[in-house]
Amino acid sequence: MIAIPMIPQKISVKFGSPFILSHISNLSNQFFMKKNLLHGMIIPAIIFSSCTLGNQQAQNTTVPEVPVTIVNQTDAVVYTEYPAKLEGQTDVEIRSQVKGILEKIFVEEGAYVEKGTPLFQIDTRPYQEEYNNAQGELLAAKADVATAKIEVKKLTALVQNKVVSPYQLQTSQAAYDAAAAREIQALAKAGNAKITLGFATIKAPVSGYIGRFGKKTGSLVAPSDTQPLSYLSDNTEVHGYFSVGEADFVAFKDGLKGTSIGEKLKNTSAVTMVLSGGITYPQPGKLDMVDAAFDKSTGAITLRATFPNKQGLLRSGNSGRIKLGLKQAGVVAIPQATTFEMQDKIFAYIVDQSNKVRQVALTISGSIGNTYYISDGLKTGDRLILKGLESLKDGMSVKPEKSNENLASN
Repeated sequence: MIAIPMIPQKISVKFGSPFILSHISNLSNQFFMKKNLLHGMIIPAIIFSSCTLGNQQAQNTTVPEVPVTIVNQTDAVVYTEYPAKLEGQTDVEIRSQVKGILEKIFVEEGAYVEKGTPLFQIDTRPYQEEYNNAQGELLAAKADVATAKIEVKKLTALVQNKVVSPYQLQTSQAAYDAAAAREIQALAKAGNAKITLGFATIKAPVSGYIGRFGKKTGSLVAPSDTQPLSYLSDNTEVHGYFSVGEADFVAFKDGLKGTSIGEKLKNTSAVTMVLSGGITYPQPGKLDMVDAAFDKSTGAITLRATFPNKQGLLRSGNSGRIKLGLKQAGVVAIPQATTFEMQDKIFAYIVDQSNKVRQVALTISGSIGNTYYISDGLKTGDRLILKGLESLKDGMSVKPEKSNENLASN
């Protein structure tokens, strides 16, 4: 604050005197000199502060650089994994065809058995007696036939000698025919009893691995049991059943040579199977079956791939994923690291013509390793941002820098 000297009040002079005018002139000059000095100090300080603020704002609005690459649409064989259910070449339930007490189990659970090997023994006594009874009835029927035959022979001679009437011979002949019919019935009954007796010994219908036992020794078994005694699976070859959508099936079918489905299947390349835990099964498989119709509820059709399994590494009931190559046109291959997920959808960032970030939704048609194949969302010429996605947002300005990094690797 500038202090202005006060005029002594006791000085009594006239207002218009030279002394007063000279003193006022000196005070004014001092005031304006100090005011000019103050302005000279304040104005440069304001200018310096404005320059500093401007530099800070310029630094805060610097456009970030982002690495980009130009994407191209190409035709590619895209491998897609489909969930598959594995079944043995033959899967058979082992059930009892007769009722009785389970007396013996001849094999161990999980053992490999040949066709015809005895597996279970059911109490044979009641069925043995039925068979014996049928055999007795058969012998009686044969005796009746023999007796009737003798009677016919005797009456034939008597009729020829006109000792008895032909009527008696005809009656005797009818009795012989009835006895022969009863013999056939008895023979059938004996044969059926023999078959039933054989059912008491349950044998392996095919070669394969025996499963767990549903009953233990001493249990009562019957054909009406809901649970089988066990199951038998021939796993020398394993079938993997999987379903594909109509669009994928058409793309797959059109990419194969041949005029019929049979010819096209013969021209398919080997397929691979990924087991639980991401382990790839070492033996390649072959597509050999296409279902007769699409499933009306799902719109998908079932295919089958067969894999050799001589080492028995696969079992019926295993789950896996069949990796099938489908030829697709106009797809873009990009690294998975250039994408991000939000609300169960996959997105990527591109740089538009105004050098602004734009978020695009992607449609994934398949993947191999760390590479996504995009069927919709990217087109030839788009500038895809490769890194630094976490610091970007839709609409912000960036400075794109072209990267020499390989876009995708198979």
